[in-house]
Amino acid sequence: MSRLILFNKPYGVICQFTPESGHQSLKDFIPFPGFYPAGRLDVDSEGLVLLTDDGKLQNKISHPKFKLPKTYWVQVEGEPDELALAKLRQGVVLNDFKTQPAQVYLMDEPNYLWPRIPPIRFRKNIATTWMSLVLNEGKNRQVRRMTAAVLFPTLRLIRYAIGQYTVQGIAPGEWRIVH
Repeated sequence: MSRLILFNKPYGVICQFTPESGHQSLKDFIPFPGFYPAGRLDVDSEGLVLLTDDGKLQNKISHPKFKLPKTYWVQVEGEPDELALAKLRQGVVLNDFKTQPAQVYLMDEPNYLWPRIPPIRFRKNIATTWMSLVLNEGKNRQVRRMTAAVLFPTLRLIRYAIGQYTVQGIAPGEWRIVH
């Protein structure tokens, strides 16, 4: 029977088991051999990573043809207006492709959010805004590239959910086996 681990990846951790360039890796947190991440999360992003010991399940979670929604909480520099949100909802043209339409809405900063170490850069005269962004695809650095394309750079990026699974109640660096 396949097993699935929900892991809340901290900022600065690489999404592989082999350490690289002085970063912590999954090996520093996941004590079980034979598990592999189903998809990746950039070193400077935080949040949910699913790991499994079943190759078919890994493919079903990570392959775009299954269109498993991924929910991101994104803190951006500035205050996005309706035009910027509409562009994200319609799909954004990036250098190498046009993104699929995203579900986007503004949100308050989650009150149970953990502090990021190190903290994001702070500018006294520039506001920041939180938004929820749901994608059915996941290309390299896609969320950061999308927000930059509509002129609101990402300061903090947290993957909150993949399909039905969330990081709710899992502290950074902690994990939970769900089956």
